[in-house]
Parts: sequence; C-alpha cells; structure tokens
Amino acid sequence: MRPPFVNPLLLWYNEYRRDLPWRHTSDPYRIYVSEIMLQQTRVEAVREAYVRFLNALPDIESLAHVPDDELMKLWEGLGYYRRARGLKAAAQKIMTDFGGTFPGTEEELLELPGVGRYTAGAVGSIAFGLAIPAVDGNVMRVISRMQESDENVLNDRRVKEVTDMLRALMQKHFHENEKKGQGNPCGDFNQALFELGACICTPKDPKCSECPVRESCGAFAHGTVDRYPVRIQKTKRKAEKRTVLVIRDGDLCVLRKRPDTGLLAGLFEFPNYPGSLAEDDIIVRVREMGLEPIRIRSLGDAKHLFSHVEWDMTGYEVTVASPGGPYAEGVILASHKDLALTYAMPSAFHAYLRAFMEET
Repeated sequence: MRPPFVNPLLLWYNEYRRDLPWRHTSDPYRIYVSEIMLQQTRVEAVREAYVRFLNALPDIESLAHVPDDELMKLWEGLGYYRRARGLKAAAQKIMTDFGGTFPGTEEELLELPGVGRYTAGAVGSIAFGLAIPAVDGNVMRVISRMQESDENVLNDRRVKEVTDMLRALMQKHFHENEKKGQGNPCGDFNQALFELGACICTPKDPKCSECPVRESCGAFAHGTVDRYPVRIQKTKRKAEKRTVLVIRDGDLCVLRKRPDTGLLAGLFEFPNYPGSLAEDDIIVRVREMGLEPIRIRSLGDAKHLFSHVEWDMTGYEVTVASPGGPYAEGVILASHKDLALTYAMPSAFHAYLRAFMEET
C-alpha cells in the first residue's frame, strides 16, 4: 500500500500542471531545458524564457551549435549563466557520443556535463519513466516539514538520506516505464513534489490550507511549519563594494565583455571597479577608455547576491563627449536595440540598465 500522502499529491498535481507549459511534454530535450532553467530561478521568470529559448533552439543539434553570445542573450534574466554553458556542452556530447539521441539511463545522463543527481532524476523519470528521485531544495523543504526533521537540509548526508528514502518508495510503489501504459507515476511523483515545494510549501508564508498532503505533515499537525527546514550555511558571503559606471554617449552606452572564466564569465557589463571611486578616479577611468567625461551624476546604490559573494554597488551616470574614437580595446558602444536583442546583461546590473533604458 502506498504511503498515505502519495495519492492526494498526485491528484493535486494532475490538476495543477495544466498551467505549466513545461509540464506538457515527454520530449527529453524540452524536459532537460526546463529543469535546468528551473534550478535557482523563479517560476515566473522561466515561463517566457522557456518559450523564447525553444523557439530559437528547438532541438539538441541547434543548441550544440549556437554561438555563445546568442546563447547568453537567450538565457538573460535567468542568472547562473554557467547552467546555459552546461546545456550547450551537454548537447555537444550528445551529438558526438550518443548520435544526437538523448541518453535514457541514469548512468548515461550523469555523464553529461552539468548534469547532477537532480537533473538526471528529473529527465530520467519524466522522459523515460525511470524510478529515480529528483531531490532539490523544494523537495527537501517538503520532506523536512512532513517529518519535522531537525537535520540541516544543506548537509550532503541529509540530502542522500532523503534521496535514498524516495528512491526506495518509488521502486516499491511505482513501476518503471509504466508511462507507456496509463500515465507516468515516476515522473508525476517527482514533478508533484518539487511543484508542491515551489508553489504551496514555500519558504515563507506557505499555503498550508491548500496543501494536498497536510494530513500527513507533522509540522502542520503541530503548528511548527515556520521552524522547518533547518538551514545552516557553511560559509558567509563575502561583501564587496563596487563602483558601476553607466557611460552615455548620446543614445549609446559603453559596455565591455567580462573574461571567459570566473564570475559572470563571457557576459557583457557596464564598466565597474572594486571599491568606492571618488569623482577624480571616475574621470581617470573614463579617459582611459578614450572618452572625455563632461558630467557625472549619482544613480544611487544597489545590491546583488551571488552564491558566495555580495556586491554592494554605487552607480554613476557619466555623460561623455563624442570623440568618434579611437576607443580603448574592449570598449563597446551599444544602443537601446543592442541591449534588448544582442548583449546579455547579468541581473546584477539591471537596476542601472533600467536607469539607462528609461532615459534613452
């Protein structure tokens, strides 16, 4: 007999998924793209990006051959751009090692660049009906509340414990490849768990009154939902001050491309520098680009959190005379249209990007 929470969960998910465009396919490529997008990204951001991405890159072959700058632009707004690079690297491996056909076993999926246990579980179960779990932060939160677990959800041992528990449940109560008959219980179960965590069992203000598994939830029964999950960060983010320059030459702004390795690798950015630059320092920096500043005004402060570092930014708009070049190496002048269609700008700079767009 299945655990009592399973059937209510599956019934709820069958109704809920009608509004999710990425939950209406068994195509492993589309599932793979959606699962990578949904990692560390809000559902609202994925809806439009998913359609945009697949319209431009409808299959493995097109993804394997897309130019990097075009790929980054398609990924704009989703953050963690290394995920997009992993997608392309995996597509290239599928083309060379698997004849362009998506691999259909857990072991083969784990051979793909950027594919870990979660993604292998998601693609394997949804596309191929394999009885393997897909455990992400949403699933850890749901299970922690159901079990009232005081274990740290960021601990690898705890993640493995939950993964092993769910794998045993799936192998006992679901049949692999049952999707060839009526439904796909393995895929539906995984999707139901992480959608429940994403939309009902949320980190703050969970919608317990709407939860289909509340009768099986220890935290709900005892009024302790706000205590779980337990999250103990191993390290604190390092704080860095940076000065961001939005340099305007008429209706154009100055961009530069970041190095191909490291944080935000290969993306375009407004020129920015460590520390809090004084006005004299800003003038020097702008002149080093072959531009002549004629006005500087403050754009205020902004903050952006990366996984291991926090940027505390101060922005300035610098209006420059139009010298017509020559400019320093790496200086790019971009129009409003260029920023909208060509250059991928990390979300770290979006506060200052909006300031430029609104005044152009």
